[in-house]
Amino acid sequence: MKHKIAVVTGASSGIGRAAALALAEAGWAVVLAGRRREALEETAALAPAGARTLVVPTDVADEASVESLFAETRRVFGRLDLLFNNAGSNAPAVPFEELSLAQWNAVVAVNLTGAFLCARAAFRLMKEQDPRGGRIINNGSISAHAPRPLSAPYTATKHAITGLTKSLALDGRPYDIACGQIDIGNAATPMTERMAEGVRQADGRIAPEPRMDVAHVGAAIVHMASLPLEANILFMTIMATKMPFVGRG
Repeated sequence: MKHKIAVVTGASSGIGRAAALALAEAGWAVVLAGRRREALEETAALAPAGARTLVVPTDVADEASVESLFAETRRVFGRLDLLFNNAGSNAPAVPFEELSLAQWNAVVAVNLTGAFLCARAAFRLMKEQDPRGGRIINNGSISAHAPRPLSAPYTATKHAITGLTKSLALDGRPYDIACGQIDIGNAATPMTERMAEGVRQADGRIAPEPRMDVAHVGAAIVHMASLPLEANILFMTIMATKMPFVGRG
């Protein structure tokens, strides 16, 4: 496993950081991608002793920045075995009719176009390398199945990620490229701290929601990534057991 190479986007905090550290603990060399160098270096400093990490500041919504990320990965490590397409953003929770085009485009640029750009670069590298092949894991979110109130841009992009996952899983078959999706619900990260105080429910109430340790997400990513390329977890949902998702909430 010490020779396996992973790229994790959005690795500066939250789910991305948890996944990167779990992969490093499991023996992967991890390329840490995100917009904030200082935060990426904090992630690298948290990796276990002896772990191989590479910090590459990246804007996933910028084509040239993404191409530089994968070129640097190839230059330093020579190949790529895993991409965790995790970087994401959200728009303010405002009534749908008040959403601006700029707010919509900003979410689409990171969540969907960014995932496309990273997957395309990874696909090219995995197809050309020897031995060829690799794995792409997309962060779909519970919102790939059901929306929260006032979340149209985020929900739309996460539904689109499901289509991207299926297309990559199909198009990657001839080249030993597997693609799967992890849908995460209420992992305890700085972004979800507000859930402990209360978040809007479908009926308009504000209610607290249970969360789970984000380390469980890291472990799930390691499990998906550790499978041989002849096997693939196409979709995995990992969530706080008591969060209001299954049923009427």
